[in-house]
Amino acid sequence: MSIGEMLAATVPMARTLNLEFLETGTEKAVVALPDQGAFHNHVGGPHAGAMFTLGESASGAIVLAAFGDQLSRAVPLAVRAEIAYRKLATGPVTATATLGRPAAEVVAQLDAGERPEFPVAVEIRRADGAVTGEMTVVWTLRPNG
Repeated sequence: MSIGEMLAATVPMARTLNLEFLETGTEKAVVALPDQGAFHNHVGGPHAGAMFTLGESASGAIVLAAFGDQLSRAVPLAVRAEIAYRKLATGPVTATATLGRPAAEVVAQLDAGERPEFPVAVEIRRADGAVTGEMTVVWTLRPNG
């Protein structure tokens, strides 16, 4: 099962919004939110909550891709998030997530007995390429036990 399939199967919000996991690698994750009237806001574009969920889901996908091999000893958890809505979003939108720190550096902290925190940057774009939102989700790897 791919990371996208796993997230769609285990995260009810991802299924509710019909998120499409287009790319789920260690360098970047790309997730799309189709244009759906049921999730529009008062100006006809995706609701801010749907865009937040899109961005958070993209950040989770890259975290699983980068640290999936650590799941036997640590649980990835979102610690905090900040989003800025830059332009009106209309139609389908796509979120692209990238790690803000090298994965090896994060794992080294975990190896040293620490609980590392690391940012994931997310850009949300319309089909025409315009950036409609920017988000940062700070994640941690909480050691088991």
